[in-house]
Amino acid sequence: MAVSFNTPITIPDGTITNAAVASNAGIEASKLESRSSQRKPVALTSMRVWDAFHTVLPATSAADDLALITGTWGTDAPTLQTSDLKAAGATTRYAAFELEVPHDYQDGQAFQVRVRGGMVTTVADTSATVDLEVYKPDLDGAVGSDLCQTANATINSLTKANVDFTVLATGIDPGDKLLCRIAVAVNDGATGTAVIAEISNVEARYTSQG
Repeated sequence: MAVSFNTPITIPDGTITNAAVASNAGIEASKLESRSSQRKPVALTSMRVWDAFHTVLPATSAADDLALITGTWGTDAPTLQTSDLKAAGATTRYAAFELEVPHDYQDGQAFQVRVRGGMVTTVADTSATVDLEVYKPDLDGAVGSDLCQTANATINSLTKANVDFTVLATGIDPGDKLLCRIAVAVNDGATGTAVIAEISNVEARYTSQG
């Protein structure tokens, strides 16, 4: 006579090793390990002119575009910069990029875009901020509403700082493509030394599973 047992068995952590799991075990993804604070860097060299996506950023900030600055090879890493905005009043510069939600992103968990920025030589006498917009294409040539849940934040300091922009988790899924636009707004009324805002790093931060 067959006997059926429905009592759950608790197996101590580490008892089942990777070598003991068959390649065809068929374990559901929801039961795999979660890992927080995973990083997906965004290459600054992939940044585009926001209203002309076929165009790379210029080497000199002009109109409403940020510049892609090379610096000195072997000394500097590429950065995004405004032009010198001293005494220019309220001015905004942009850069846009595409970001794919990683396939190992744990659906429903926090998803952020971290932007690191600050001022190059002199802070603005009024303000300098960074903002982010995030849109998800609908696959038919249109987008929905802005998925970024975080307001703009100051980068008006000579010390670089990270600004984390939270993307609405219920609006994205693993593998989704996102259209993102960074806005750097500087307001300066002085006539002294150069007032230049800089973005030195952009990356996605997320929880993975698998």
